[in-house]
Amino acid sequence: MTDTQTRSNAEWAWDAFDSDLYFKHNYDSVRRADAEILDHLGRFFSSAQPRRHGLAIDVGTGTNLYPSLSMLPWADRVTLFERARTNRAWLARQQASPSPSWAEFTARLRAGRPAYDVIADPSTAISDRTEIVAGNVFTLPQNGAFDMGTMFFVAESITQNRHEFERATRNFVGSLKRSAPFVAAFMKESQGYKVGTLEFPALAVDENDIERCLAGLTHNVNLHTVDDTTLRDGYKGMIVVTGFAGRGSASHRK
Repeated sequence: MTDTQTRSNAEWAWDAFDSDLYFKHNYDSVRRADAEILDHLGRFFSSAQPRRHGLAIDVGTGTNLYPSLSMLPWADRVTLFERARTNRAWLARQQASPSPSWAEFTARLRAGRPAYDVIADPSTAISDRTEIVAGNVFTLPQNGAFDMGTMFFVAESITQNRHEFERATRNFVGSLKRSAPFVAAFMKESQGYKVGTLEFPALAVDENDIERCLAGLTHNVNLHTVDDTTLRDGYKGMIVVTGFAGRGSASHRK
């Protein structure tokens, strides 16, 4: 399928996204894949030692707050950068009254990692230290404003267009300061997904696609494949990428 035969990001009904249904299916408890990803997140940020009292960004937050929670030991504030109106409204409700499930996610981050003891109460952390910002990844400011960042299941899950996937991924990196640590996650070879009665797009990407996209923009990159396909039909696992913004050495896989 060529880009001229695919639908771009703007052609999908993002403001009709059923946030409550998506959360219930994906994040009302810690699933096996989440547990593996949380361990990876916790190890990486604990070893990367981000700048204390910095600014962090989570691009395309949706209904997933655990990437933001993973940055709070180092960041004074996390920007939740989200396009969909329904997701922003859902996030505002979470700030007012966070779901009990986030305590499960935080407990996994805290296991054996003293840095995460500062978010022992995820409700307070979410309420007091996150900021919801309406924004489109394609217009994300490229001014290197953030000291660390995350982007989970966004670039490959918002379009069927390869150019848009690459642009979204590169824009995420471009929002970070040089040498800022980041974690990004991608559905591997996803064929799209449904939320309620609505279909949403995906671009089938693999490790090679991600490495090519990040080449020359990042350094000390590692790719970790999560071999879990139990969430839904139509994908072949998840790819978690850790690294640092700015040109540097080649990537590695494990």
